[in-house]
Amino acid sequence: MINKDLSVEFLGVHFENPFCLSSSPVGNCYDMCKKAYDTGWGGVVFKTIGPKHFLIDEVSPRFDALTKEGTPFVGFKNMEQIAEHPLEENLADVKRLKEEYPNKVLIASIMGTNEEDWTELARLVEEAGADMIEMNLSCPQMTSHAMGSDVGSNPDLCRKYCAAVKRGSKLPMIAKMTPNIMDMVPVAKACLEGGADGISCINTIKSVVNVDLDRKIGLPIINGKSSISGYSGKAVKPVALRFIQQLRMGEGLHDLAISGIGGIETWEDAAEFILLGATTLQVTTAIMQYGYRVVEDMKNGLMHYMEEQGVDRLQDLVGLANANIIPAEELDRDYIVYPEINYDVCINCGRCYVSCYDGAHQAMEWDKENRKVRCNKEKCVGCHLCALVCPVKAISKGEVVLKPGRPGNPADKKV
Repeated sequence: MINKDLSVEFLGVHFENPFCLSSSPVGNCYDMCKKAYDTGWGGVVFKTIGPKHFLIDEVSPRFDALTKEGTPFVGFKNMEQIAEHPLEENLADVKRLKEEYPNKVLIASIMGTNEEDWTELARLVEEAGADMIEMNLSCPQMTSHAMGSDVGSNPDLCRKYCAAVKRGSKLPMIAKMTPNIMDMVPVAKACLEGGADGISCINTIKSVVNVDLDRKIGLPIINGKSSISGYSGKAVKPVALRFIQQLRMGEGLHDLAISGIGGIETWEDAAEFILLGATTLQVTTAIMQYGYRVVEDMKNGLMHYMEEQGVDRLQDLVGLANANIIPAEELDRDYIVYPEINYDVCINCGRCYVSCYDGAHQAMEWDKENRKVRCNKEKCVGCHLCALVCPVKAISKGEVVLKPGRPGNPADKKV
């Protein structure tokens, strides 16, 4: 059995593995967090605790999903707000969890409406025994504009509230960023200036996922109406990876401590986040589908990947892919990679022909009589749409050819 060191150090706190429950319905109370610890999660970000005066009143139903061709949902809409339990109950759960699991990491997510709230909540969760604080600056479905993503897109407010938290606690503190913004770097820098020690990203994306065509109402329907709210799941992974990569490559941010969130369902997803700069990983939607046990698959897969890569410590992989992501204007445009068709695998379905003719460059030609496709290299530009739509993966990267007049050796190209 492969046994690798999955432990990581994040802002001075030791995690036995990088996998944490994100602040969400999956870590809503003592019993849920206890089960997660027992299942093998390295940490829990307890569902966001709000001030005593801010009462949560939820809608029903509150979830919806985006599906595709019979698959389980690829995207998930969540209209739920922060923890609905009383402040005292949340603090008691935090205290009990730390007493019973002193070697597991407990991160308290908090959200206030003003500086006094933030300071007081920080003080209270530290007293309860939390190891770290996550500031929720980014929830997209709060009913108050003093909370959530409206705050997270304002650098001045973020700086001010981060400073308020630091006045209330000495714990390591991470600021949770909203993706509902063009450039996250200025907001992240403002958080660091205010006292944040690291960043977690991303929170959910503002969305309308589906519309009931007969009733002409967005989903889910609450008494004949709906609203914009947060979108998560596998579909948001590309957005999360983009923001993490841009943060790590931002000026003065190359060593930024990041907790990655957004579409992590498999060990491959986890490895991608780590390679782009995340040290810890937070999960919600995968747990909603598969339960807490999904962590065993992710841990096992990561250890096998580390074995293949000749890596003993997971932390040694953090950020290694960033050097290979460069501005688009710097990419090598001197060559074309033609598709290669494996006729032993091809089932002659014509999918590549249809997609190429209707959606690309009409390079795939179809022999109707023999039901066979061939690539016309005089038309092909090497986009590889054909390979992406092939249902049996019969198309791969083939011959590499330099464009006319371009220097170099095709054999040197890494494709």
